[in-house]
Amino acid sequence: MKLEEKVYKKLLEVPPGMVTTYGELAKAVGIKNGQRVIGRIMNKNPYPVIVPCHRVIKSDGKIGGYAWGEKIKISMLSKEGVKIKNGKIVDLKMIYRF
Repeated sequence: MKLEEKVYKKLLEVPPGMVTTYGELAKAVGIKNGQRVIGRIMNKNPYPVIVPCHRVIKSDGKIGGYAWGEKIKISMLSKEGVKIKNGKIVDLKMIYRF
């Protein structure tokens, strides 16, 4: 299985209303210090409706980038019940740990 497929499959475990971090996702697929690798993989996600790359955030709670723009990412997360204020997740307990 290609790394991208492994990452997308693992990300499918994160339920609506939860988020994970680039670092958590990297660890979950066995990439040490692979946050940037995960970011590149998320940016090239060919299945954005199926694989919820909008649920991946920075470890400090900032929502991070999104191929279709930060406003759309915030909107998608908000619709799932994730509270965001000033570009950051309000409750870091919403972070899904694999």
